Amino acid sequence: MIKTSHHIYSFIFAKMNNVSKENNDFVNPIDPDKITENPSTLPYSHTVGGAVIRPDDLKKNKSRALSAMEEQTDRQLDQIRKQIDLLAQQAKEIHERKTLSEMIYLAKIGFKPEINHVYHLYQKTEEDPEHPFVLSMVGPVEWGRSKPPGTFVYSVKLLADHTWDVVDKPNDKSS
Repeated sequence: MIKTSHHIYSFIFAKMNNVSKENNDFVNPIDPDKITENPSTLPYSHTVGGAVIRPDDLKKNKSRALSAMEEQTDRQLDQIRKQIDLLAQQAKEIHERKTLSEMIYLAKIGFKPEINHVYHLYQKTEEDPEHPFVLSMVGPVEWGRSKPPGTFVYSVKLLADHTWDVVDKPNDKSS
């Protein structure tokens, strides 16, 4: 019958204790602190053919952990920087829409603008401090023989929040 190493060690340990009791001259050369009945609990291999167990290099582990932490937090900070840049760009666009909207609401408007329709803003040629601009349904190239009410500034669209957005500028071929 094959016995496990645990049973063998237990058997040898028991025999050594019995021998030392019977023969007081025998002294066990093995330090009792270095033997165990449960060899699987040892922090090192208990047989010659056992796996080599080396203690971890704690400084190396800390260095790797620190490097991984720095890389991760740098990535998160970079993502937050990108979000800040996006929010700053969005705030700038909202401010520009607000400024444009204030300019348009100071203009002379002879009709009720509809949401998502494109209109055209002109700066009057004659001085009118109350209405320096005119909003028109007629674009700069649609006047034909008639004279526009002033210098073309922008083509604009009324958005659902009642702010205005530029859709075309003079010499702007994007729209």
